[in-house]
Amino acid sequence: MKLYLDTANIEEIRKGAKLGVVSGVTTNPSLVAKEGKGGLEEYRRVAVEIGNILAGAGVNEPSVSAEVVAADAAGMIQQGREIARWSKHIFVKLPSTTAGFEATAALSREGVRVNQTLCFSVNQAILAALAGAAYVSPFIGRLDDISEDGIALVRDICEVYKSQGHKTLVLAASIRHPLHVVQAAKAGAHIASVPHKVLEQMIAHPLTDIGMARFMADWEKVSKPQAR
Repeated sequence: MKLYLDTANIEEIRKGAKLGVVSGVTTNPSLVAKEGKGGLEEYRRVAVEIGNILAGAGVNEPSVSAEVVAADAAGMIQQGREIARWSKHIFVKLPSTTAGFEATAALSREGVRVNQTLCFSVNQAILAALAGAAYVSPFIGRLDDISEDGIALVRDICEVYKSQGHKTLVLAASIRHPLHVVQAAKAGAHIASVPHKVLEQMIAHPLTDIGMARFMADWEKVSKPQAR
């Protein structure tokens, strides 16, 4: 399973890229606005910079998902074409709505790679695959928030895709904690997109900290010159 970061924070992306474990980024206008940036040109600049950071870190075929803001199919198609031209690393995020599926079908026929986002059911995932989406993004955390099983949805989508031979990749999104990452991997997700905080939590373990402290303390003892 690949790991993507879900952010528009350039510093977080640089840190993740340095680790050598991050191969993509998912973002949207809300995340860009959270960083104090606004407007289509600023959105474009951030998306392009993200792709360049990943490529510069040696990531093979970096992926940057950038979302449209139109609500109608014609607007989504127009914006999707424009966004896809920003960079060779761009995947266009489209919602799992009637207009979104129409736009996915049209853009995928033109060779635009689509990330079908805001997926909350297997039926939506089936439609995404039939429309030609490259990725489908089931939102785990948001389903958990309403007492539904987000991981079960990921598992079911992966099972259906495997049995039907669909090529669309399952991108587990709306991940809230490290356990979600483990569960998504077990469920068969191809990608998990995580906040930088969750990536840091995946690294941390108290026994690792204790082990390092003991190692350094022992090394300090043996490395000191012995008194004669």
